[in-house]
Amino acid sequence: MTKELIEFITRRKNELNALVVSHFYQLPEIQEVADFVGDSLQLARQAAETDAQVVVYCGVHFMAESAKILSPNKTILLPEVNAGCPMADMATGEALRAKKAEHPNSVVVSYVNTSAEVKAETDICCTSSNAVSIVKSIPLDKEIIFVPDQNLGSYIENQTGRKMIMWEGYCPIHNNLTVDEVMEQKRLHPEAKIVVHPEVPESVAHIADVVSSTSGILDYVKNSSDKEFIIGTEVGFLYTLSQHCPDKTFYIARPEFTCQDMKVITLERLANALDKLEHQIEVPEDIRKKAYDSLDRMLKIT
Repeated sequence: MTKELIEFITRRKNELNALVVSHFYQLPEIQEVADFVGDSLQLARQAAETDAQVVVYCGVHFMAESAKILSPNKTILLPEVNAGCPMADMATGEALRAKKAEHPNSVVVSYVNTSAEVKAETDICCTSSNAVSIVKSIPLDKEIIFVPDQNLGSYIENQTGRKMIMWEGYCPIHNNLTVDEVMEQKRLHPEAKIVVHPEVPESVAHIADVVSSTSGILDYVKNSSDKEFIIGTEVGFLYTLSQHCPDKTFYIARPEFTCQDMKVITLERLANALDKLEHQIEVPEDIRKKAYDSLDRMLKIT
């Protein structure tokens, strides 16, 4: 069955001139059939630059929505329409408008892990790959409201020295990682480097050897002379790392480091989306235009 599904997906992609992109956290079989695998910034660039008229996003809703914002004339498909992001749900356009009214001289920087409605209220977006550069680009006389991940926000503050008005949001998966869990893995694997994503709590980031985005972690591991790594991000990324660095060993920082939303897209659902062009993502034009500006500013800086 798997072989037949892969053959159908490949054939249908060619028929539609479709591009299938996958986030690093997707199931291994989804990463295998994708034309491109990357982090949020890389996927955003693919949406903006590809000539494909159909783009299938194997990720979560805000990612597919961002693709539609950048490429309104393309058909953007999300194979599982209910693949969401709890962190993105922690910020709304209405709440952000209220926060902006409290700080009228502020610049709003929003993580791409937000809805189109929030992006429409945002001055400039960022990803974990470019957040530090984005914040450094903002004039020092401006307050910064950072939405919605307070852990990423704390990491940016430590890297830039800029104090920001922090939204009280977080990734429930990354935020559960504790210092004790990481140190237990270090006890079991004393030679392993601790490498974590900036969505982890600040206390965990402080004990890590490296704090970086997923693409940054991949680059670090590829170029490192070390052979063992404790990885503090979603478990799906271990497949990506092992594919690129088969000679190295990876340990997940905690056993339950799994985002269920990133695991709901299957080969069957991907094939169905390509077959029927189902689950097309749409964004109201008034919101899309405003959200486009915040994403476009991000892409021009990085």
